[in-house]
Amino acid sequence: MHSPIRPTTIDDIAIRARNVTLTLGTDAAPTEILHGIDLDVPTGQSLAILGPSGSGKSSLMAILSGLERATGGDVEVAGMVYTGRNEDALARARRGRIGIVLQSFHLLPTMTALENVAVPLELAGLDAAFDRARTELEAVGLGHRVTHYPAQLSGGEQQRVAIARAVAPGPAILFADEPTGNLDETTSAGIVDLLFQRRAAAGATLVIITHDPSLAERCDRVLRMRDGRIASDSLAVRA
Repeated sequence: MHSPIRPTTIDDIAIRARNVTLTLGTDAAPTEILHGIDLDVPTGQSLAILGPSGSGKSSLMAILSGLERATGGDVEVAGMVYTGRNEDALARARRGRIGIVLQSFHLLPTMTALENVAVPLELAGLDAAFDRARTELEAVGLGHRVTHYPAQLSGGEQQRVAIARAVAPGPAILFADEPTGNLDETTSAGIVDLLFQRRAAAGATLVIITHDPSLAERCDRVLRMRDGRIASDSLAVRA
């Protein structure tokens, strides 16, 4: 039985989940994915969520990031209550508050690197979108690739664009789901360094879904999931 780690004041909480459940499938054949998850993540903390395939870790991230609605329970993220919101309302809640990096880069193939970062900023109504996008691409080492299309970029470069896109709005919380899953070992190491650097620059809370224990060790806290439940929850021990 794990002991949930909780901050002492509400103002220090970036993510709060209470008795969160997720059930997929039909009424006749329901599949329970998450079973009563309770979780608090303090502002500014880096949290790794580990677990085997099917443990529910990606489903939990989808709910916390607003990409999926919980079947039951209460979720509050970056000061926004998710409970009772439909998909459109969740999309509005995410905008500007949450950045998401996925292992599939999800770049638009008909847009340049600059446009892939700038257009979401424009849609969010942020000023100087293209200037901000260019600055963030320079920060991830792609200042010389801003006019290139995704097909003209390596996998590592595409992930750098995805990180720039996630961080550019200055989100309070940054989610990353297996961010190096499609990259080779050497490229992965650089991407992980970059992710932590940009998170620090933005002052964001970071939640990483991973199966890699070495990546988890870089975080302040490690949560392990099994069969849709939190199996353990521990703070990192620094030498």
